[in-house]
Amino acid sequence: MEDMIKEMKRRFKPYAEKFPSFKSLPEKGLDREKILELVRSMVSAEDKRWRDGYVSGAVYNGERDHVDFTNLAYSIASQVNPLHPDVWPSSLKFENEIVSMVGSMLHGDDRIRGTVTSGGTESILLAMKTYRDYAMAERGITAPEIVLPVSAHAAFDKACHYFGIKPVWTELRDDYSADPERIKEKINENTIAIVGSAPGFPYGVIDPLKRLSDVAVEKGVPLHVDACLGGFLLPWAKKLGYDIPEFDFNLEGVTSISVDTHKYGYAPKGTSVILYRNSELFQHQLYVKGDWPGGIYFSPALAGSRSGGVIASAWAALLEMGKSGYLEYARRILETASEIRRGVKEIAGLKLMGESPFVIAFTSDEVNIYRVMDLMARRSWNLNGLHRPPGVHLAVTIRHTMRGVVERFLADLSQSVVEARKNTEEDSGMAPIYGMAATFPSDAVREIMKTLVEWMYS
Repeated sequence: MEDMIKEMKRRFKPYAEKFPSFKSLPEKGLDREKILELVRSMVSAEDKRWRDGYVSGAVYNGERDHVDFTNLAYSIASQVNPLHPDVWPSSLKFENEIVSMVGSMLHGDDRIRGTVTSGGTESILLAMKTYRDYAMAERGITAPEIVLPVSAHAAFDKACHYFGIKPVWTELRDDYSADPERIKEKINENTIAIVGSAPGFPYGVIDPLKRLSDVAVEKGVPLHVDACLGGFLLPWAKKLGYDIPEFDFNLEGVTSISVDTHKYGYAPKGTSVILYRNSELFQHQLYVKGDWPGGIYFSPALAGSRSGGVIASAWAALLEMGKSGYLEYARRILETASEIRRGVKEIAGLKLMGESPFVIAFTSDEVNIYRVMDLMARRSWNLNGLHRPPGVHLAVTIRHTMRGVVERFLADLSQSVVEARKNTEEDSGMAPIYGMAATFPSDAVREIMKTLVEWMYS
């Protein structure tokens, strides 16, 4: 634990000696320019890694003119609050049109309803809360369950934890995709929804959603598609001729989709969209209280007050990109991902995990993959660690399409594997933490990580 905290302190709290610490309000407000200089100093030091293409996912666009444009849209609407559409009807226009644009991209019709949320986690939370309430109202279910593959995003487990839903996990097929037959077997009278991903976060694999849709229709249960990661790439990949299976409202059984505008939609953090096939479902997302002394209160999402600024900037981003912009960015990303995938396949000792159009996941039977990840971190790369089984992935973004990034990544990865083979040093960096998570019982991991996270916020 001490070693882990030491490493986390180095990574997550590096400013203790470099910048003043404010543990209480200053007696007198500081000079604005001094405050802004502190912000600039910290953020500019952090920007270099993602700007130069060293980071997996996280920043999906980052081009200066695009960022400046969306920042300007935010600043114009920074005081807008969708909680008060009578004061700011612009917020309703922005949100309605975002939902409509995203819905039409995913083959929805005029019946589609939804909201802009703070991110993929909130979109997933809302969908699961909606299905719980819908099942209670329409079928009298009081012990709700969802059936989902182990590769489904952790936000589904979080939703179950928050809303008293039982998660029923199913193992994956050999290609790392969800197994429709296992999911079908687990459906019972308490099942409120089943889940598939397009693609799943760990391996970037698109689940067999056509088969899951058939199961949903046959069993009479809703199917939620988590397209948070791929919703803004897969439609354009399909238009570019890539072999992308059906995953959206074209499938009869799909009743809701979550898709993140702040990933490959290139809107600012944090914005996402939750979409429902019809208003009958959407009604169960809404919260209304009509007998509060403070007046009639209603809220379509988890938050009451929300940032109209980020919603306006998301709306602006979608309009700026347009179909042609998304198509071109998708072409560059997919071509780059194919090049990286070919290169990883040629590195002795590495093994690809599943087929994905833009997420490169790999493991090794010959070297400690977490040591490889740590050695890549020493070369400035920030990759995503996976476990059960151990692995690493790179989610390819427009940052990786810059000249020289692919060559640099493959060269550094190849050298890291060579060093991992002969490295006899004790594991450092994040390797021990991921090694612990991959081998300890899940309850023990949970308690250890809660202690570490509590420390982070101390």
